[in-house]
Amino acid sequence: MSTTRARSGTALHAADVDAVLREYLAARRAEAETISPAYASAVAQLESYVLRGGKRVRPAFAWLGWVGAGGDGAGSEAEAVLRTGAALEMFHAYGLIHDDVIDASSTRRGAPAAHVMFADQHRAHRWRGDAEMFGTGAAILVGDLAQCWADDMVRTSGLPMSAQQRVAPVWSELRTDALCGQLLDLTAEAAGAEDLGTALRVNRYKTASYTVERPLHIGAAIADADAELIAAYRAFGVDLGIAFQLRDDLLGVFGAPEETGKPSGDDLAQGKRTVLFTAALQYADDQDPDAAEFLRARIGTRISDEDLRTMRGIITDVGAVEHVERDIAARTERAVATLRASGATDSAKDQLTAMAISATQRTS
Repeated sequence: MSTTRARSGTALHAADVDAVLREYLAARRAEAETISPAYASAVAQLESYVLRGGKRVRPAFAWLGWVGAGGDGAGSEAEAVLRTGAALEMFHAYGLIHDDVIDASSTRRGAPAAHVMFADQHRAHRWRGDAEMFGTGAAILVGDLAQCWADDMVRTSGLPMSAQQRVAPVWSELRTDALCGQLLDLTAEAAGAEDLGTALRVNRYKTASYTVERPLHIGAAIADADAELIAAYRAFGVDLGIAFQLRDDLLGVFGAPEETGKPSGDDLAQGKRTVLFTAALQYADDQDPDAAEFLRARIGTRISDEDLRTMRGIITDVGAVEHVERDIAARTERAVATLRASGATDSAKDQLTAMAISATQRTS
């Protein structure tokens, strides 16, 4: 068990989360070294992946959900809450690793994706068989390992049994929602879905649930919050989580690679049926059918720089960017209003409002 880390008031810093993750993963790596060099190497790769970066927003939402419901940020339970929040980052790593396999993404956070990293390892050692197949298999297994360890971090967090019992069903819902959202996303791409309802449903389950809604719910469950505050947190989380993903949709088409850590226009090349893209199709069908046909023909293909410029121009000119920006603003405003009317502490309201603004106005 780690020693209590210094924190002030209601604040939680990314360094606190990183310290918990580093400590946990170092212990798992030490165990792996007693089993096999190959296993230890894979665990070391996961360790590097998890500690590579990230905003650590999920633990922050869990922390503020707890503090906002009356949790004492300087009290005896704080360390257990921090460790529970850190488990969300381990779960996030699992989601990213599998997402990159599904999407065949080559990079993550400005570095090779996990399956690419393992394929490179295969080639470097001149092992037998297909390097890409090995990379995919290893990444799936390491992603599964991250999910198992996320569960373990919650179980061994040090929360009182009563809090563990309240958190357990919420954690289960978080896991289920994320898998549901991933399947919905995969199916939408395969089916060529073009309706906004499907795209928003993907955002709701794939991103909003485990990014904002359920982390807040977990914090509230630890504090044994009343039903009204939990409902307010969840409503805030759904709106803000969707707005967060809508910003991601824009960055996936217009973001700078040096800021996003992903190739420019990656969502279009991967065939992502985002709200931005589906809105662009609907507007283009009404305004410029030839442009709509161009978007349908190019989505999910090897897109040239010229094609990307043309697609960006169409998406902007038909009004899809304005549509998404309006939705981000409306959802953020509604989320903040819901929060302000809730029974959360004033300090938590202020910090969550600041996070809402930061999450929906970011450039990476």
